[in-house]
Amino acid sequence: MKNRGTILAVILVLGLGIIFFSISMDRDGKDRPKAVVGLNAPELSLKDASGSVLNPDELKGSVVFVNFWASWCQPCRDEMPSIQGLYDHFKGNNKFRVITVLYKDGYQSAARYLKENNLDLPVFIDGDGKSAKAYGISGVPETYIIDKKGVLFKKFKGPAEWNSPKIVSALTSMINE
Repeated sequence: MKNRGTILAVILVLGLGIIFFSISMDRDGKDRPKAVVGLNAPELSLKDASGSVLNPDELKGSVVFVNFWASWCQPCRDEMPSIQGLYDHFKGNNKFRVITVLYKDGYQSAARYLKENNLDLPVFIDGDGKSAKAYGISGVPETYIIDKKGVLFKKFKGPAEWNSPKIVSALTSMINE
């Protein structure tokens, strides 16, 4: 009987330790993604191919379409033509921005893929992984729509048909608000 009490005490102490550890990890916010629909979108920390840093002020007042992708990802490849269609539809409208972000992929591979498929999307590099971490990226493709006030409007996991009439209409309404 003595051993049974000791075993139960050890299990109780271990259980409390795990609970305490979980609570302390949650409080510091390090493990929680900050991209929450209805809240301000995390700032993007990105560079273009020439090394120029994306200026967050350039995005203010625009609806922003952010797509995390990789050239090795087949679902990403499947949705790229529809992103190009969306990009082409709103080209020249300074109230709409498309930002494609490489995730665990090299720029040369992505550029080669885009060129081979006649795609001219703006590609940004998340060299230090800060943006992917801030958005809580768990895989690709993942897409985020940010409204003109900088609030995360919607997030999508997986591919979509981005140039569908329904999506184009919804984005047009957001742009015209």
